[in-house]
This record gives sequence, structure tokens and C-alpha cells, in this order.
Amino acid sequence: MGIALDISDLKEHEKEELRVQKLESLGVLAGGIAHDFNNILTGIMGNISLAKISLDDTHTSYKALVGAEKASVRATELARQLLTFARGGEPVKKVVSLQHLANESLSLVLHGSNVRGVVDIPDSIHAIEADEGQISQVFHNIIINATQAMPGGGLLTVSARNETLAGRNTMALPPGPYICLTFTDEGCGISDTDLEKIFDPYFTTKVSGNGLGLASTHSIISRHGGYISVSSLVDKGATFTIHLPSIGETLPKCQTEFVTQTSKDHRGGSILVMDDEEMIRELATGMLEEIGYHVTTCGAGSEAIRYYEAAKESGSPFSAVIMDLTIPGGMGGREAAEKILDIDPAARLIVSSGYSNDPIMSDYRTYGFTGAIAKPYRINELAEILRSALSDH
Repeated sequence: MGIALDISDLKEHEKEELRVQKLESLGVLAGGIAHDFNNILTGIMGNISLAKISLDDTHTSYKALVGAEKASVRATELARQLLTFARGGEPVKKVVSLQHLANESLSLVLHGSNVRGVVDIPDSIHAIEADEGQISQVFHNIIINATQAMPGGGLLTVSARNETLAGRNTMALPPGPYICLTFTDEGCGISDTDLEKIFDPYFTTKVSGNGLGLASTHSIISRHGGYISVSSLVDKGATFTIHLPSIGETLPKCQTEFVTQTSKDHRGGSILVMDDEEMIRELATGMLEEIGYHVTTCGAGSEAIRYYEAAKESGSPFSAVIMDLTIPGGMGGREAAEKILDIDPAARLIVSSGYSNDPIMSDYRTYGFTGAIAKPYRINELAEILRSALSDH
């Protein structure tokens, strides 16, 4: 007498574990290069944005600068996708609305395209606890993939439903409340061979693709305790299905979006910039002076503390401090911020880092910072974060 066992679920689970291990290996590399790569990009993008300001848009060099800026933005996107795999990039979760994220992502990605997006998410859909930035990245990656599959235009439908998973399920997820989210396009579809590798790092069927978009999507969903799969028929389209743990209830009706009010112009204040890279200090000085601020720079947290204390005692305190989170061999932004806040609890501190997935960058207020700006940044982004920080008191 023989016994037949269905081991298909076990094989699928083993395949999933192997895929996660590959992504973690990539994370070791990503974490190692992220800081330096983004510092270099800050110098490139920042100087381009400064150069554009000094030229009229009819100047012959202006178009070349715009092209260089677009290329830099693509490099920034690559760095951001690599950072998704880096260890230490665990999601910083808060209760978020899927409807809001889906509508926002469709609006941003489909703007100017010939693809029409429809969101079919009822008000009864439960909220999730998630890292808003990371889940937005997931949505962006899937929507971009759909638009590339429909070069002649088409329909992309985003829908969601509440589900309760039992103890044993094909996704090997813990039992409990979940939301099931689907992205369905009318594109060219994906072959069975490609479906097997669709979430593997560096796998792509696109001539200009880097093969990291869907791999980073898989990594993010896994870190949120969820599961992502894709089904497709060639020439009929594809459906990406995501399961994410939900809080089991909808958002409170009283919860409203926070709207930042335009405030008075704070230009003319004095800004302290702390960064170990001379290139970044020089660039920040040029940007801030162009905006209209007075600038002092230093290379380590210990110097920043001395400068801040001396300025406060002299009666000419700094309006804000922009602090690099990581200073190799020296005091970084987190420790320096604690000491500056001991001197002045009302200090306006902005954390900056090339390692944008660091939890401090997402949850900066917990560590005493007023704002956070990820490297690389441009002059308009620097101006906005300062405007927001100086309006926050």
C-alpha cells in the first residue's frame, strides 16, 4: 500500500524562503553602498538645481541641465529600490488608509499617460498598519509595470476586500484579519516562464529596466507580514494580488488629513549645517545662501553642539540645524540632537541621511527632530523642509 502526499505547498514555501534569502543577500550589498552613493548624488543633483536657477529657461544649456537632472532622478530611484533590501530598513508602521494610498499612487503615476485607473475600494475596507512610504513604493512599482504592459493604453483596476485567513492557508500566513488587494491590467500578460522569476532581483523583460522594482515590492510586502502573487494570461493581462494584515476595522470617522498651512517667510535666518562630507557642506551653503539664509557649517556632532551653544549664549541663536545622521568615526545626528535639545528644548533640528530607510528618517519626531530630508535633495526640497520646520513652532 502506498501513501501519496501533496507537497506542492511545501515546495512553494521552500521557493519563497529561497527568494527571501536572495533578497537579504542583496541587502548586504545595498546597505554598504547606499550612504556614499546618495552623498555623490546629492552633489550632482544639488549643483544641477543651483545651475538651473542661474539660467533662463531659454538658455541653450538649460535643456541639457534638465536632461542631466532627469538622469539623476532615475539614479535616485535605483538607489531607493536598492535600499529596500538593506537590513535596518524595517517598516515604521502607522494606521493608514488603502483608499488614500491607491488614489494618490494612481494619480501620480498615471498623470500624462494613456492608461486609465479605477479604484474600487469600498468604505467598509479595513485599515492597515504599514509604512506609508514603503507601501506607496509597492503601489508605484506595480502601476508602472502595468503602464509598461499597456503602451497603447488600457484600464488598470485596483480593488480590495476584507478577508479572514484560517490557521492553514496556501500562503503560510498567520491566521487573522487581512485585506486582499488586487491590481488588474489589460496588458500583454506574462508568460509562465517569466512568472516563475518575476520577483527575482535583476530579472526584467524591459530593455531599459533594472529588475529591482518588483523584487523590492516583494521584499516590502514580506516585511509587512504579507504575501504577494501574480497570475496572468498572455495577451489578456495580469493581476497582482496582495494580502496584508489589517487592524480588523475601518479608520475612525473623525480622522482627517492634516493640511500644512502656508506661513510667513522665514528667510534671513541663520542655519547650521553638520555633515562629514565637505562636498555636501559646500553645496548646502550654496543652496541656503541662494534661498536667503546665513550659513555656518561643521563636520561632526561635537562641533555642532559647541557652535549651537555659543550662538545661543551670544544672543544670535541658529534658526535651525541640518544634521547628517551618520558620521563615520564621530558623533552623528542622533546623539548630537539629544545634547542640543538639552541646551535648547525648542531647537529646530532636521535630520538628513543617504540611508533613507533608517527608522529615524521615518519616525524623526520620536528622536526630537522637527523634520527629515533624504539625500539626494534639490534646492526646492531643502527650501520646503526648512519652511515647514520653521513653521512648526
